[in-house]
Amino acid sequence: MFLHQSYGGFMDPGKLREFLMRGAVICVQLTPFKEDESIDYEGLKENTAFLIEACKGEPLVLTPVGSTGEKYAVTDDEWRKIVKTVVDVAGGKVPVIPGASHSGTKVAVERAKYAQDVGADGVMVVLPYYHVPEEEGLYLHYKKIADAIEIGLIPYNNPDVSKIYMMPHVLKRLVDNTSNIVAVKENTPFIQTLYEHIKTVGDRVPIMQGRGEWWFAATAFLGVKGYISGYANFMPRISFDLLKAGLNGDYKKMKEIMEMLNPYEEFIAKICRKYGPSTTILPYPYVSSYMIYAVMKATMDMLGLRGGRMRLPLLDLKEEDKKELERIVFEVLKLERIG
Repeated sequence: MFLHQSYGGFMDPGKLREFLMRGAVICVQLTPFKEDESIDYEGLKENTAFLIEACKGEPLVLTPVGSTGEKYAVTDDEWRKIVKTVVDVAGGKVPVIPGASHSGTKVAVERAKYAQDVGADGVMVVLPYYHVPEEEGLYLHYKKIADAIEIGLIPYNNPDVSKIYMMPHVLKRLVDNTSNIVAVKENTPFIQTLYEHIKTVGDRVPIMQGRGEWWFAATAFLGVKGYISGYANFMPRISFDLLKAGLNGDYKKMKEIMEMLNPYEEFIAKICRKYGPSTTILPYPYVSSYMIYAVMKATMDMLGLRGGRMRLPLLDLKEEDKKELERIVFEVLKLERIG
């Protein structure tokens, strides 16, 4: 059976890299907002405590205020308070690697330093977006962040949001010239590119599948060491069952899990098509929509967790769509209410 030893405290980058190399689920936490759009910090504490309790003995990593956590919608002060809240609740029981992204290197460095100061184990930083740098600027962006901190850094290589992309040779240069790159969150939809990353640095730095359960199931055989999950916020047992099946090469089990999840995935796809628009800059047929977060938040509320509302300009799942979701959650996935 695949199990980690208990975590037990702050990890230096070397130990964190080893932890992730053995396989992990990085749970990108949703940020609960109240009806007035203020942050529900008590709800965030409850959600975090639930994950820690539900995932005892499992290789869990918490990532608050990433894209799934609506990082673009929170103020700097709110970002700091969210990070500190999750670190404090985690209390060294599981690693915390908050999103610390910003297109400006100086701001990203300041955020990474703050995360270090309050006890985070690392930071995750997405590619610069809006105005994008050339290849040298991209390298220097991550090099400056890595050099400014003693905790781990996870580059988030996401071509959905930026027209720059860290190619394997740039990643190799970064790994060669830093000591605290602990993993890469890789979101390329091109399998050959993913495999090239794994061949280039995968023996030194774990490549984590950034596109969730379906993509982990489809690429586990290539050597990804785990994946990033939003579903783990409310069905962590399923997320870890899939991780173990993938790392153990149990493709029959993976297929069973994905067939079970398929109605939920199909519901999300239907809602994304219904309410659109696609937010990815990748060409068709690659489709992405923020409505996945609205569906996940509604799911959490149904289960007794604190999903809360979306923050404007993004909108909540409509009441007319919740009945079908409720049927899938309780009758198909057979999830149980919490508390």
